[in-house]
Amino acid sequence: MNAFVRWMDRVSIVCAVAASALLALAVVIITWMVIYRAMGNSTYWEIEFAVFAMVGGIFLASPYTLMTRGHVSVDLLPHYLPPKAARVLAVITALVGLAVCAYLAYAGGALTLHSWTIGETTESAWAPPKWVLFVSMPVGLGLTALQYIAELARMRLRRRGPVSQIGGNA
Repeated sequence: MNAFVRWMDRVSIVCAVAASALLALAVVIITWMVIYRAMGNSTYWEIEFAVFAMVGGIFLASPYTLMTRGHVSVDLLPHYLPPKAARVLAVITALVGLAVCAYLAYAGGALTLHSWTIGETTESAWAPPKWVLFVSMPVGLGLTALQYIAELARMRLRRRGPVSQIGGNA
């Protein structure tokens, strides 16, 4: 199980780097578009490309955000619970997160497959295929579900560690 946790942490870091690159690319494209339009030219693909890159970046950053405990959380209850109860709460919370991410990855995969099968494109002049936008959901949330599994394994491996390492940001 240690090997899976280490592997998943590495995958999450790679996803974070890719997400950072996508977000930086979106910033560069938007900046270029503003300058290009200020010179009197028209644009047609830049905004849509930036939106695709930002959505992809957000979903790809999700596993890393979970790994580093960057998601918004309320840690008041675990702080005041006894260590064993805090561990149980952390496990329940991780299982719920895993179920939600797995379901959304499945639903996103179905959406992506449907869009790809029918050849759906956006309504813009550029008209890129929509599945390119949709695919970031099953990939990002599927990897987040795997990261939840890694976090559950990490909790089991640190069974005797302090509550702050097991669940929450206490």
